[in-house]
Amino acid sequence: MEIIQQLYFKISAFLSSEDFLQAVFNNRFYLILLVVFLMRLKYATYRSMWVSALVNVPGTLLHELMHYLVGAFLNARPCNFTILPRRNLEGDYVMGSVGFQNITFYNAVPAALAPLLLLPIGFYLNRYFLPNMVPTLLNYVLYVLLQTIIVENAIPSRTDFNVAGKYFSGVMIYLILFVCLLLML
Repeated sequence: MEIIQQLYFKISAFLSSEDFLQAVFNNRFYLILLVVFLMRLKYATYRSMWVSALVNVPGTLLHELMHYLVGAFLNARPCNFTILPRRNLEGDYVMGSVGFQNITFYNAVPAALAPLLLLPIGFYLNRYFLPNMVPTLLNYVLYVLLQTIIVENAIPSRTDFNVAGKYFSGVMIYLILFVCLLLML
């Protein structure tokens, strides 16, 4: 028993040593390795709908919340909000959804592509939160997990793109606004 305790303390001391933490925090290879590992763990849960739903709830909540907030702000009138998985007509699982009663040319594109607003949130966390974090291995793993959830769920789904593309005039208005914004920078 004493050997196990000594081994535990040596491993713990190594994992919390400044040299080890500096190597992990400053090496992009370890970051990519950790992200791939986390994604593999997530995909391994897809065999069970309920375990998969449990793993996906935080990201689904963020994704659908962005749709809901932008839709409410732009008068799309959200009428339902769910993060519980269900089968669609094609037999695939839908992890969550937001329904709207008033989708029009001016609010379809922003409401459908609203999850993209998670990217500035992830950027802000990276810029202002990471440097102030206590440098421990657990904090780093949790930070990478949070960023992975944010970035992965910032990507609009195929359904989101289909809804945004239904209103050609809305797509053109926002495309022109986007180009003007880029030209002003």
